[in-house]
Amino acid sequence: MIRVGVFGAGGRMGSTVCRAVADDPELELVAAVDPFHAGIDLHQLGVAGTGLQVAAGADAMSAAGAEVAVDFTVLDAARENLRWCARHGVHAVVGTTGFGPAELEDLRGRFEASTANAVIAPNFAIGAVLMMRFAELAAPYFDSVEIIELHHDAKVDAPSGTAMLTAERIAAASEDWARDPTTHLVAEGARGGEGPGGIRVHAVRLRGLVAHQEVLFGATGQSLSIRHDSYDRTSFMPGVLLAIRAVGRRPGLTVGLDVLLGV
Repeated sequence: MIRVGVFGAGGRMGSTVCRAVADDPELELVAAVDPFHAGIDLHQLGVAGTGLQVAAGADAMSAAGAEVAVDFTVLDAARENLRWCARHGVHAVVGTTGFGPAELEDLRGRFEASTANAVIAPNFAIGAVLMMRFAELAAPYFDSVEIIELHHDAKVDAPSGTAMLTAERIAAASEDWARDPTTHLVAEGARGGEGPGGIRVHAVRLRGLVAHQEVLFGATGQSLSIRHDSYDRTSFMPGVLLAIRAVGRRPGLTVGLDVLLGV
């Protein structure tokens, strides 16, 4: 039985993680932390049978003997939570996005010096991981590519971590891309942002969406569209539960769910 705590337990993703952990017979939900929802009983958030209240700070993790902490918060909070986990020897599973390369290297050093490990993944949907792998495989066979990512209207970073990782993997698979023909921008930003390898990434934020991404490849006389859609936050839970079980066996810092899936 793995003892699990959840940072950001009062948010939509955090409460979904709490329910998934509570419903899993191999896991035990022992702590829920969220300073904005402190004092609320978890059953008010739709998590039945735990008897837990949401705590204000990370000390509740230590008091409950949490072995793994799951973080779906915002970037500033996640930074502090990860540092806390490294200091206190609590494994971390993190779905918060926005960490830059320098931050990841800093965290790598912290967890290599700790008894705890960490898994950070921009997307825990297994279908999204496969979408990135399929795009990586297709890249050498096409002349041009663009990425369109679409998310709910509460997402604060753009482009998404998934889109940037997709661009990074495509760029590593092929450097031979057609030149952008655009010579005049009628509206600034119409061609999207420039990601790794110069790959254009377009970010859409709309109420009613959850998480969606389409990779569009083009070559003479043909195109290939690879798309993944998460219609509900439960789509991320199999990946989160996989990471909770695996993080104790992955020394240091692991970035991306693909490593755990072997793809």
